Amino acid sequence: MALKCGIVGLPNVGKSTLFNCLSSAKAQAANFPFCTIEPNVGVITVPDERLTRLAELVHPGRIVPATCEIVDIAGLVKGASKGEGLGNKFLGNIRETDAIIHVLRCFADDNVVREGGAPVDPVADKEIIDTELQLKDLETIEGQLPRQQKAAAAGNKEAKVAVSVLEAYKAVLEQGRNAREVSFESKDEQRVAHDLFLLTAKPVLYVCNVDEASAKQGNAMSRKIEEIAAGEGAEALVIAAKTEEDIASLETYEDKQMFLEELGLEESGVNRLIKKAYALLNLETFITAGEMEVKAWTYKRGWKAPQCAGVIHTDFEKGFIRAEVIKYDDYLKYGSEAAVREAGKMGIEGKDYVVQDGDIMHFRFNV
Repeated sequence: MALKCGIVGLPNVGKSTLFNCLSSAKAQAANFPFCTIEPNVGVITVPDERLTRLAELVHPGRIVPATCEIVDIAGLVKGASKGEGLGNKFLGNIRETDAIIHVLRCFADDNVVREGGAPVDPVADKEIIDTELQLKDLETIEGQLPRQQKAAAAGNKEAKVAVSVLEAYKAVLEQGRNAREVSFESKDEQRVAHDLFLLTAKPVLYVCNVDEASAKQGNAMSRKIEEIAAGEGAEALVIAAKTEEDIASLETYEDKQMFLEELGLEESGVNRLIKKAYALLNLETFITAGEMEVKAWTYKRGWKAPQCAGVIHTDFEKGFIRAEVIKYDDYLKYGSEAAVREAGKMGIEGKDYVVQDGDIMHFRFNV
């Protein structure tokens, strides 16, 4: 299960610099709008120290971490919903992602201009992007609503559900709010809502791009965004993208850790961002560990054992018999699968077992 996140923001807020830190692909970073014309895509690994510690015990042939796909989408501008600044193309790229990483400039720099030469204002920048996405969603709603209303009036039950969903979204969007604020109880409504692929229904992580001095504590501008994000029930993260670029350029792990220590940081902002993005979609990891490989597998929080077995192969889910489960801490404590078995700490779980993050799994199946 791949996670695909789109990095969005106004021109010159640090999107491409952040992308360069996240991925080995190098987007052109330049001080003018639309330097990124085509979306840059990078597949990056999800940091997970558990894999390394297990590998020290298992000595596998390889370690296979979970991955995340990051798309650097060119800077949006005011009027993008009406096609301004290649807006339609960029909005289409956002629609294809699972989650949005919204980068906001929270630093002052006379060498990096804000559009129109206006003072730095991350709150206003956020509102511009929100408005453009909301207007595009309204366009989607208004394009479908009359047709569904006509079908509902003729007695079509599915159309009646669609009208209910479309009208609920329309009411919220017309207030300048985001579609993600609306929730639906029935499965029929949830299905209709999902199939609309609304831009503002996607989960969002606000990334406050600050200067190096603010990398640990943030600043007044980033705190405003954090307050707004909390009010929306969204996530916010403080990162100094330029500093992260300097860290990424260092060759050894030791040098990177020394740099982080000097800044008073325990972990790089890039690692924190990837983990936040991963959690944004309620994704978790179960692990398989053997001589061939120690591998992380991605699943949705709340999935049961057969569903997780299907992540490895559809035959595992179809012919599921049971799951043998070792808790990560138990594996570290006893040092091997055999020792865990001997200590009676291996769980034998059936179809109703809800998999937990970090579970080390072995599936028994028959097809």
